[in-house]
Amino acid sequence: MALLHRAELRPTKLDLLAAWLPSRRWFHGPAGADIVRVAGFRFDDPAGAVGIETMLVRAGDGSVHQVPLTYRGAPLEGADGWLVGTTDHSVLGPRWVYDGCGDPVYAAALAAAVLAGTGQAEEFFEVDGERKYREPSMTIASSGAGDAPVPAVGPPRRVVDADPALIVTDSVELVVLRCLDDGGGERAGAMLTGTWPGQPTPLPLAYAVPR
Repeated sequence: MALLHRAELRPTKLDLLAAWLPSRRWFHGPAGADIVRVAGFRFDDPAGAVGIETMLVRAGDGSVHQVPLTYRGAPLEGADGWLVGTTDHSVLGPRWVYDGCGDPVYAAALAAAVLAGTGQAEEFFEVDGERKYREPSMTIASSGAGDAPVPAVGPPRRVVDADPALIVTDSVELVVLRCLDDGGGERAGAMLTGTWPGQPTPLPLAYAVPR
């Protein structure tokens, strides 16, 4: 379960992405165009310490990009190269926002979603002490649910910042598609797919292969 706050972020997540995305080699979009959110989903952090959100965004009439983000209350040691930026959350205070591909908590959550079909987190807002369910803006599904036990996923040993992104751990290799417009092609391993308004046919989002 993801418990969300009706809070103000300065700068906003889209502001952070507008500054960060054009610096990525895999980004396809017109220069200077506004970044808009297409859809998104969240994973649960079993420890409850890290927010994990995958955003689908587009710049102008450019491609739909998948951007996994993690939100932390303190810097992640050794992950400066994956820092998207910092923001001030009106409820939680300063937040460090990372590209999830460089965050071990995201890697573990993605492996569980692809290999065990743990699915996306249900999202709730707390309003006047009462929790209100928020309908998801997209749906994910796994082709590998129940096929094999999910190995313990340690910290990434190697991460390739490309399209697709590659996350290599001691127990699993994860592939995260960045640009979703071309479907990504067929790859080995269990597959995570997504559908959202305007995209009723499932498209590949990620793959996982135990090592």
